Amino acid sequence: MIKFTKQKSQQVKNSLPTNANLTFKFAKLWDFWGPIFVTFSLYAGIKCFIGEARYIPSGSMLPTLQINDRLVIEKLSYLRRSPRRGEVVVFNSPYSFNKALIAMRTSPLPSGFKCAVFNFPLINSFSGLVDPACHAYIKRVIAISGDNVFINSEGRTVVNSELIEEPYVSNFCSTSQDGFNICRSQEITVPPRHVFVLGDNRPNSLDGRFWGYLPESEILGRAVWRFWPLSRMGEL
Repeated sequence: MIKFTKQKSQQVKNSLPTNANLTFKFAKLWDFWGPIFVTFSLYAGIKCFIGEARYIPSGSMLPTLQINDRLVIEKLSYLRRSPRRGEVVVFNSPYSFNKALIAMRTSPLPSGFKCAVFNFPLINSFSGLVDPACHAYIKRVIAISGDNVFINSEGRTVVNSELIEEPYVSNFCSTSQDGFNICRSQEITVPPRHVFVLGDNRPNSLDGRFWGYLPESEILGRAVWRFWPLSRMGEL
């Protein structure tokens, strides 16, 4: 009995330096990596569930949104309700959910993790590295579930037999002298749990006229505030 107690005591004494060394090494690692881990975790959590910043890379929403504008995208509203007409929304690329566009691919769709990495600040500035399915689009909601929409060759919209006043559009489509017009007339009815979106710059926007309806489940959030440049800072 006494011999066992001595052996046990010796084992405890021998283990103390080892445990202390492990704790010290872990503390050193945490001092460096801990803040980075916490920062990335907070960034990912806020970006996924609350809001994020986005920049405008193209002119499809001119004149409302200028190239390189910086916006705040909030994600809480659509947890409680569906999008409304006139709201500006950010959503996943149609190359990631439109069956016709997916069928044209020569490689499998990238994973969500891969898209998240490529869309991380700084990395997403190298546009050639990013798969088209990983891009995010920004457009304006013109019609919601159940709406009947007619779009004429100028890009003007009639929703439920009522011509929509669109003061945010200054550039409608026009027909050239040889009869060419990039825009086309069409009439649609928006299916359940979908919306129909258009760019404010009607002749220069790859929007619902070309790839169809936007599922509400693909919407990432609502553009609510422009914070850059300071000269045009304000609510959208």
